[in-house]
Amino acid sequence: MNKGVSSAPTQALLSQKNASPAELVKLEKYPLEVSVPNSNNEVDQATAAHITVLLDEAVEALAIKPDGIYVDGTFGRGGHSKKILEQLGCEGRLIAFDRDLAAIAVGEAIADKRFSLIHSHFAAMQAKLAELDVQKVDGILLDLGISSPQIDEASRGFSFRYDAPLDMRMDQSGGQTAADFLGSTTEQQLAEVIKNYGEERFAKQIARAIIAERNDGRAITTTGHLAQIVAGAVTRFEPGQNPATRTFQALRIFINQELEELSLTLPQCLALLKPQGRMAVISFHSLEDRLVKQFIRGQENRDDLPANFPVRAADLPQPRLVSVGKAIKPSQKEVKLNPRSRSAVLRVAERTVTL
Repeated sequence: MNKGVSSAPTQALLSQKNASPAELVKLEKYPLEVSVPNSNNEVDQATAAHITVLLDEAVEALAIKPDGIYVDGTFGRGGHSKKILEQLGCEGRLIAFDRDLAAIAVGEAIADKRFSLIHSHFAAMQAKLAELDVQKVDGILLDLGISSPQIDEASRGFSFRYDAPLDMRMDQSGGQTAADFLGSTTEQQLAEVIKNYGEERFAKQIARAIIAERNDGRAITTTGHLAQIVAGAVTRFEPGQNPATRTFQALRIFINQELEELSLTLPQCLALLKPQGRMAVISFHSLEDRLVKQFIRGQENRDDLPANFPVRAADLPQPRLVSVGKAIKPSQKEVKLNPRSRSAVLRVAERTVTL
């Protein structure tokens, strides 16, 4: 569920379970990678190397009208937004959203009267647009998940490649951190989070190990500490995949309420789109993609009447959305250039004239 790509990190090894956070030693069972930038400039270079996933495909799917109004629900580092602005005329308008303060800082550098940037999660889209006196739009793009700059900045706490504070908030201006959650959750709730959001088959064992560590008086406040606990609880995992991958994914999705936000946003997209307006959504894992696919299908197939119910075809509920083509995945060339794009799926739907 990662967006974009950055320059490869330098490698080190995570701390042992009983080592201090500053001590990085080799794990005998699972050698976990840690990226240790040599300077702030190295992080800046990684951010600058960010590559937008499915850039041309997503913008092309919106069928941009030069004088249209468009929404980029996840500004990120502005790849899609800049491409949309290139295709808009002087009367066009683009409104972008992001809850990441670092993304907002990047967007504020765009000096274009056609462009507006709002610090907010996209689940508030309809209300925020109403404040701008925008009731209908011609297209909406959602690029879901986490971006490479967020992963590659150690202090954000998204990655097990670093031994860093366990934060994981996309919006660092408020809300509980992953460390806060692990310090207060129950074993049952934690197991459910890891299973439901990470699709982790060892969810119970991982939750039990985490709570046992906490109950022994060792608070879990760093990514390295958490990754070490998970590595000891997972007995089998996919070749080439770190055993902590699914647990970190689950905690991030839960902390940021990503699936709940998406569920709240999709109906708003439907309400905001003008007839023939396009919705394009890039998902990065099966849970997101399933929500998007089911929503589009539900709006395409609205006949929920009992079988053999006597009703004329003309009186049947008409679709509000129609799919545009098949799901689009990155080309082999893009995946080779940007391995983090390999799980991306783009789905496109168009609003019908049905109210």
